Amino acid sequence: MVNLDIHPRGRHFLQIPGPSPVPDRVLRAMSLPTIDHRGPEFGALGKKVLAGLGEVFQTRHPVVVYPSSGTGAWEAALANTLSPGDAVLMYETGHFATLWQKMALRLGLRPEFLAWAGDDLVLPQAPGWRRGVQAEEIEQRLRRDTAHELKAVCVVHNETSTGVTSDIAAVRRAIDAAKHPALLMVDTISGLASADYRHDEWGVDVAIAGSQKGLMLPPGISFNALSPRAMEAAKHAKLPRSFWAWDEIVAMNADGYWPYTPNTNLLYALSESLDMLLDEGLADVFARHQRWAAGVRAAVAAWGLPIQCADARLHSPVLTGVIVPEGVDADALRRLIHQRFDLSLGTGLGKVRGRMFRMGHLGDSNDLTLLAMLAGVEMGLKLHGVRLAGSGVQAAMDHFAAQAAPAALDTFTTSQRR
Repeated sequence: MVNLDIHPRGRHFLQIPGPSPVPDRVLRAMSLPTIDHRGPEFGALGKKVLAGLGEVFQTRHPVVVYPSSGTGAWEAALANTLSPGDAVLMYETGHFATLWQKMALRLGLRPEFLAWAGDDLVLPQAPGWRRGVQAEEIEQRLRRDTAHELKAVCVVHNETSTGVTSDIAAVRRAIDAAKHPALLMVDTISGLASADYRHDEWGVDVAIAGSQKGLMLPPGISFNALSPRAMEAAKHAKLPRSFWAWDEIVAMNADGYWPYTPNTNLLYALSESLDMLLDEGLADVFARHQRWAAGVRAAVAAWGLPIQCADARLHSPVLTGVIVPEGVDADALRRLIHQRFDLSLGTGLGKVRGRMFRMGHLGDSNDLTLLAMLAGVEMGLKLHGVRLAGSGVQAAMDHFAAQAAPAALDTFTTSQRR
């Protein structure tokens, strides 16, 4: 029996940076009867979602689907392309870049971790966690690697722990400028379908993504988008893999099937999500998220609080990290807001735990959803004794009123024409 105590009256505001709020249309799709994963109906479903994923990743090459979290797709990217003892170049932009580096160590690789070398007066314990990938540092390091020992460059596109979106095209240009053969691997788990991502155009070899962010699904599906160079590397890689192996999956995907039992009902949901996103058009999806993010940042600026991302050019369209004043416990603030207003915010992770909180603006949201979130945060800040410079809610209202978007962008009315 479901414990209804965890579902108070009214709507729970899930404003973490993922899992994101799931549209009703997607939830209804999940309730369809489970079908034979070897039958003809499933083969048609498999072909449809694989084609749609190619459009969202903006690739003509295979996209591999796993019944796992994004962590599984991290491991798959490394295990399919590398051999024990291989050196890889990674860049520290936050908690998830750090976790990927730890995974590389556990798999027997030799990760070299670059980090921003500057200082930060606001967060001296984690200065690089307010910046994006510095492509010029990657280029300089690769130029010194004349023996080509570094086999891959691994970076995070949208760092979920900080709200910083790095310039992936610049990383590709850096690798090319160094004339280095390293593979480019990109974690776009929280970026895909919310922030502009172009797999083929940017020359990415392996992308990693998950279902629970911009795709607006529950957790449980992860992805690797591949390049021909990555598939060729997989033929010679020596790290052990069986479940994660691309070759059998890609071969069976030609007919819409998988070599294991896939998560059928989540694939129903994925099919609906892809329809919604592609009906709206990716350019409009990205513009919608940028507009929402700008409204939320206007609120933070009105409060007089620092945004975690210190580079305005790299502000994430997916989430906004907010640094609280010295002496304020961000986690205690989050607990107060949750208890009083049934509003969930993202916690600070790793080096910034207790110093910041994160507001998600993705998934099944609209202007009023985000205004309600900002109202809950503003009331919580005041109740917690944080002095604010002004009203963030009013600033966001002014922004949304001045930057009105077509109704279809905020309500998915395109899906109602089906």
